[in-house]
Amino acid sequence: MIKFDPAAAGPLAGVRVLDLSRLVAGNMLTAYLADFGADVIKVERGDEGDDLRRWREGGLPIHWKVYGRNKRSLVLDLKSGLGLARLKKLVRHSQVLVENFLPGTLEHMGLAPEELLKSNPALVIARISGWGQSGPYRRKPGFGTLVEAMSGFAYLNGFADRPPALPPLAFADTIAGIYGAAGVLTALRVAEREGRGQVVDVSLFEPIFSMISPEAGKTRLTGKATMRAGNQSTHTAPRNIYACRDGGYVALSGSMQSMAMRILETIGRPELRDDPRFVTNEARVANREELDAIIGAFIAERATEENLTLFEAANVTVGPVLSMADLLDHPYTIGREVIVEVEDSDMGSLPMHNVVPRLTVTPGGLRRAAPRLGEHTDELLAEIERLP
Repeated sequence: MIKFDPAAAGPLAGVRVLDLSRLVAGNMLTAYLADFGADVIKVERGDEGDDLRRWREGGLPIHWKVYGRNKRSLVLDLKSGLGLARLKKLVRHSQVLVENFLPGTLEHMGLAPEELLKSNPALVIARISGWGQSGPYRRKPGFGTLVEAMSGFAYLNGFADRPPALPPLAFADTIAGIYGAAGVLTALRVAEREGRGQVVDVSLFEPIFSMISPEAGKTRLTGKATMRAGNQSTHTAPRNIYACRDGGYVALSGSMQSMAMRILETIGRPELRDDPRFVTNEARVANREELDAIIGAFIAERATEENLTLFEAANVTVGPVLSMADLLDHPYTIGREVIVEVEDSDMGSLPMHNVVPRLTVTPGGLRRAAPRLGEHTDELLAEIERLP
């Protein structure tokens, strides 16, 4: 079990981040920075704090425990003159500010980026919103669900004979958080080299759209939007999840020409390599239903482990479909330390993701558990008083 080490450092040590955001995208962004040593100060409301604290399982704020780790909690009333003055003082001595208010709210609070940059010219200001700080939707509230639907992602996700499907998690938010962290680090590089701060404008819409961006060119070329294909791919074949004899499932992909040919040979159908329906990737995509029926029939005759052993011996890209219950004690996640057991005051220990990615010389680490609401308020107010 990993115990939090307050003395652990990271490559972002010395970078102070003021996190005014709520829920997923901002917390994902600042969790990345915090894991690598940044001093992330969660500025929260005194009544409820970050809304992520209310995403509870079995009465416990599991999401907060994971994405609030390595942060400090400061309760400030930003509607009061004193609270706002304390925040502005912190701004002068910070490197990053993150917020996800409705565009215009920061300006209404007297914290417009131009004002913040006057007091701290090297400040990096990450602004997360549903639709971005510009454009016709800039004043419109935006949530990940709306973005996942409108971006084209839900239309592509699911099966053709069923309605479009939303992802079962805050997908748009988490992607935006990772993009936001990359933007912050890029802007920090500029600030360190040139002393110039700037705004990092992160919409929820654009990061998830970037994942399906090739569809724009494809639609322009064909004149029609790509229809949902379930677990199949719309641009490569074979690729699907196949049922095994014992009720398990395996995922198989032949995205490279050589791999597709190897799959046909492994299932005992080498003659199909010269079949006009399957000889090229374009032909296989056009005839993917027929190809899947052939591969699926072969796999259905064998148990999961038998299929895995057979395909792996032939160096075919195949893997089992696993649940989180399977992963908790899986040899890969244990051996790679993908999931780590971290000390927890409520559960004794809590499994969560390790620091990602892994740096060989200046790795991140776990310094502190996700804070209770306002846990560090007194400590931080004392620090603010000491600032010039």
